[in-house]
Amino acid sequence: MRDFCYKCFRPKDSCVCEVLKPFDPGIKFVFLMHPKEAKRQRTGTGRIAHAGLIDSEIIMGIDFTKNERLCGLLQDPQYFPVLLYPDQNAWNSKKEGFKEELNGRKLLAIIIDSTWFCSKKMIKLSTNIMALPKLSFSGEYRSIFTFKREPHPECVSTIETCYYLIREFQESGLIEKASNPESLMDAFKMMIKFQLQKENDRIAGLLPNTHANDYKFTKKKEIPDFN
Repeated sequence: MRDFCYKCFRPKDSCVCEVLKPFDPGIKFVFLMHPKEAKRQRTGTGRIAHAGLIDSEIIMGIDFTKNERLCGLLQDPQYFPVLLYPDQNAWNSKKEGFKEELNGRKLLAIIIDSTWFCSKKMIKLSTNIMALPKLSFSGEYRSIFTFKREPHPECVSTIETCYYLIREFQESGLIEKASNPESLMDAFKMMIKFQLQKENDRIAGLLPNTHANDYKFTKKKEIPDFN
């Protein structure tokens, strides 16, 4: 059995904590994690983001309508709760009136952390989070998570979502610029390079097949240097 790091929840031989520098982003992030994401996902980035973001939380479940912890946070007057969701009428850091809507409250950013298939069920059942104001990006981004399929090119991973949101809020003057979120991306890039190297090693016969779909992947992939 492999030893795990209980900070980033990755196997110790692929731990990213050496480059992950926890910081207070000025935003409270809450990751709603599907149980399957918690138990089965090898490359999920929610736990890495949580390890790097001070005061962030992971809440596991499927239907959050009556989740005591989440409902308590949503009713706390110090927060302005939003759901990260690409809605046509979503707020963003540059949208007129958003600063006034915040009214001095701390942003409570709710992120659904799951596969796209499982997210649909969570959204359908959790009527309390779908009733929240929606928040999206003011800019357009493309994920560097190239070895994982996304339903649309503009879809980014959980850790990238946190990074870009923090950057946009810093640039708009909605949170302090003192905290540097770059270690989130450093950890993400380290994880990507590790996963690609292991896949190439498996294809080269240096490692055994360990997953049912490994036979489908026989072409080695280029490992980016991210310079």
